[in-house]
Amino acid sequence: MEKLKLGIIGFGNMGTGHAKNVMEGKVPRMELGAICDIAPARQDAIRQLYPGVAVFSNATEMFESGLCDVVLIATPHYDHPTLAIEAFRHGLHVITEKPAGVYTRQVKEMNAAAAASDKVFGIMYNQRTNPVYQKLRKMIQAGDLGHIKRITWIITDWYRPQAYHDSSTWRSAWKTEGGGALINQNPHQLDLWQWMFGVPDRIFAKASFGKYYNIEVEDDVMAYFEYDNGTTGEYITSTGEAPGTNRLEIACDMGKVVVEGNRILFYRNTVSEREFNKTNTVPFGRPECWECNIPADFSGGPQHVGILNNFADAVLNGAELLAKGEEGIYGLTISNAIHLSAWTGETVDVKNFPDDRFYDLLQEKIRTSTMVKKESQVVVDNSNTY
Repeated sequence: MEKLKLGIIGFGNMGTGHAKNVMEGKVPRMELGAICDIAPARQDAIRQLYPGVAVFSNATEMFESGLCDVVLIATPHYDHPTLAIEAFRHGLHVITEKPAGVYTRQVKEMNAAAAASDKVFGIMYNQRTNPVYQKLRKMIQAGDLGHIKRITWIITDWYRPQAYHDSSTWRSAWKTEGGGALINQNPHQLDLWQWMFGVPDRIFAKASFGKYYNIEVEDDVMAYFEYDNGTTGEYITSTGEAPGTNRLEIACDMGKVVVEGNRILFYRNTVSEREFNKTNTVPFGRPECWECNIPADFSGGPQHVGILNNFADAVLNGAELLAKGEEGIYGLTISNAIHLSAWTGETVDVKNFPDDRFYDLLQEKIRTSTMVKKESQVVVDNSNTY
């Protein structure tokens, strides 16, 4: 069986997990060819764990080694587009961890490099493998919900204590991470939002920066989304609530859908509310509603392994990618728009997002940053754990 040689850049939490999955045979059409990490301690760990795998301290050297067909980028966020662009130039297929990058201008450059190559480009949006979200997306696309009136997603079960923020020199600062809850914990939900409902046309947001922790980036966010078709949305997230909530509620013409606990409950009207309203003459009348448990595989799906197996199938057999790398721009644009609105107090035009303006304001945040961590303040050695 033909196998792809995989090279991993970054041997923190995500990189070690991907390496373990491949070495354990969970991705039958991939084999581990090389790993790159800048930290000598992690290089030593790689050699001890995987004696037959080549170890590099420099990504370019790994790209030029001939030991990889595919590169998986699992580094801090700012490096994702830079490394992807270089990998494409070396004729390699690319998978990047989320987020696609920190700012849209950078990610558009990455997407252009992917388009100019003939290589497959994927992103680790492993939540797209979850059968619950796949089922919900099919219901929306099939028109089972009718017109969607309101979407509310409360995703506050991302609790991260101060010790988490102190665990690495690159965490929770504009210069090194590029954001907080939105850029670190929430890329999966922002991707699922646009994957199921599309990108909002306008966003207004409020955010708190260092509300709960000694950090300079956002740890509490409330955003209001508007669509030209009348749909509205609320996106609420925080890393400071314990216990937190993960509840997606969709109000629609055909009733209401609630996704919570990885299950789908559809309060389904027997007739569309809009159609009912046209003929009803009873002052307090309402459509008959059935409570329906929507069947789905509630296991959570194959997650990271599913993305890797799908990617191998795309490279070797031309299968359709479940998570195309180019689509990382959509969730990131929502994230950038929330930041921009929170910084300026303005409603942001998402479809005509001002890439350069956002970049300039981000650079100002970096320039005026006063948060500089010293190695002595770090509880755990540098990690690219998400």
